[in-house]
Amino acid sequence: MKREEREEDGIRKSGTCKTEFYVISYDISEPKIRNKIFKTLKNYGTHRQYSVFECELSKERFGTLYRELLALMKEEEEGNIRIYKLCKKCKDAISVIGIEEESESEAQEDVIVV
Repeated sequence: MKREEREEDGIRKSGTCKTEFYVISYDISEPKIRNKIFKTLKNYGTHRQYSVFECELSKERFGTLYRELLALMKEEEEGNIRIYKLCKKCKDAISVIGIEEESESEAQEDVIVV
């Protein structure tokens, strides 16, 4: 039996599973820490631009990511990580000017196996 799925205010509800949409950017000068942050975010979301990721995460998974990023930033004396939570209406209003590159997960969705 398929679970009922509905979206309200950027939160996807599927049974007990809820996800929220985040845009996360970082400005870190130290290459070692910047690379660790990149690798961490790559495990949670889609790399959109040089230092920008989009992530659709449950509250629990976001908490885990936040703690990981916080621990990495303890090593950084400069720079910052900015996290924007977007509601469904805002997410649906995202505009892209130019060519939007597909993420690996989006590209895989188009594959049909017979």
